[in-house]
Amino acid sequence: MLKFYLYLVMIAGLSISGCERATFRIFDKPIVFDKTREELSLSYMKDRYGINKDFPSIDPKMVVVHWTAIPTLESSYNAMNPSLLPGARTGIASASSLNVGAHFLIDRDGVIFRQLPDTLFARHVIGLNHCAIGIENIGSSNNPLTRAQLRANTELIRYLKRLHPGIEYVIGHHQYREFENHNLWMEKDEGYRTEKSDPGDKFMEHLHKRIKDLGLRSRP
Repeated sequence: MLKFYLYLVMIAGLSISGCERATFRIFDKPIVFDKTREELSLSYMKDRYGINKDFPSIDPKMVVVHWTAIPTLESSYNAMNPSLLPGARTGIASASSLNVGAHFLIDRDGVIFRQLPDTLFARHVIGLNHCAIGIENIGSSNNPLTRAQLRANTELIRYLKRLHPGIEYVIGHHQYREFENHNLWMEKDEGYRTEKSDPGDKFMEHLHKRIKDLGLRSRP
């Protein structure tokens, strides 16, 4: 599947707002995307959403911001890297054996790593994976996200909106259930839900202030 990484851009200079300008790097750190992950992704789309495709691609309509609840970059990467969900994830294993993943992973110092192409399916948010780009940040409730991560999320979202004008929403993972009656919501199992707190209202409020000019919504 190396061909899906050929288009990735390592360095991007973006206009952040008005006369402000920032240059940031996106480093490629791909998680495994083998035949197993491809087939499980296709099955997930079919079984959970009723979507039949030959290849697990998405048309991004939203960005979902997460924290990993894992303290280090490498541990977080290692948790998402395998195609199969670890046996310890019993709370979501009934839905699929597809491992969780995210398109981007941001370290505490704001360095951005790309784990998957942004138009490839990843399992990171119930009901919305078919249209959502996932950004994971190293942190937790006991290790709040940093100012450097706030800046990095701001720059990355501006970059993604420029690539995908169809993006309409930027939400925190903890907000996903607000979309249950929205036309983007596609989870067929009414009993399949999890409670999330990441990354919290405070971080998302700061983030939306920084991207206010993009007109991206935080709620349905």
